[in-house]
Amino acid sequence: MIVANPIYDVVFKYLMEDERIARTILSALLKKDVVEVHMRRNEYSNKSRDTLSIFRIDFGATIRDEQGKRQTILIEIQKTQVDSELLRFRQYLGAQYGNKENMEGEGRSSCALPMVAVYLLGHTVGSIEAPVVYVDHQVYDYDRNVVEGGIDDPFVGSLTHDSIIVQIPRLHGKINNRLDKVLSIFDQTRVLSKKDQQNIDIDPSVYSGDAEMEPILRRLLEASCDSDVRREMDVEDEFFSVLKSRETEIMEKDRQLAESIVAVKQAEQRQAQAEQQRVQAEQQREQAEERQAQAEERQAQAEERAERVMRNSVTALLKKQITVEDIADLLGIDIQIVRQIASE
Repeated sequence: MIVANPIYDVVFKYLMEDERIARTILSALLKKDVVEVHMRRNEYSNKSRDTLSIFRIDFGATIRDEQGKRQTILIEIQKTQVDSELLRFRQYLGAQYGNKENMEGEGRSSCALPMVAVYLLGHTVGSIEAPVVYVDHQVYDYDRNVVEGGIDDPFVGSLTHDSIIVQIPRLHGKINNRLDKVLSIFDQTRVLSKKDQQNIDIDPSVYSGDAEMEPILRRLLEASCDSDVRREMDVEDEFFSVLKSRETEIMEKDRQLAESIVAVKQAEQRQAQAEQQRVQAEQQREQAEERQAQAEERQAQAEERAERVMRNSVTALLKKQITVEDIADLLGIDIQIVRQIASE
């Protein structure tokens, strides 16, 4: 059976507008008996898709526990196909906490409706493999012992809430319980093809005789034949196509920027190496000049010593009445040098 894909906002909204179907889906998610449900007025249809990528629906629901006691709760569903924008999720939660319509009673006896936040994600969360996870708050004392008594006081429930996270990509057709069966209609492994994401192929025999699931299949089949729904699905496809193109463009720019940064760092590194080599060459030149200066100084000292020895020798020989010619010949020096020393 070819039916409309409920991951699309318009199809999901079409489903949840049916109270019976909404009760079925919410009962499976909450694991409680939802006996009454109504869509609240602060619902966002995301018609302005140039800025929003999160679809939200709020429900007021009456649940019945195993003892037959009834309780009214607020259920907030946020659905997105792109990576979660946590700030938007938190801002919306803050708006719900600050909404006076979510309070019961008057004056000091007023209290907030218990709230359950349901996140239907078109992406995975970290390395969590479970397709559905429940985040329930507990009350502990200092020693981490669970506190049982008195936690039904409105002050406790009014300031905290439970959450249910559904990772749609983790749904792979395995049906082990009631929730698996209900959520199997979101299994994206059943889409017809990469080119046709708007339709999924569901085996009706899996749900045959199920009084709650058969209306869901009929509703999805109706959605696939509704021209207005189809038009909205085309708009969603166009929006996400543009969004993916932007993401691809941003990723390419990020890649180019990263490559530019690497190239600049490499150039700076080469420049630093060249500067280091220049400094080393300058140091080697200075060392060579210093060695040359030292050699020249040693040579000058040696020449000075040699001249001094020669003069002393000439002077000593002159005192012994040796002739100038004999001294020049004996010492192997020019006779004029001997005569100059003799005249001094």
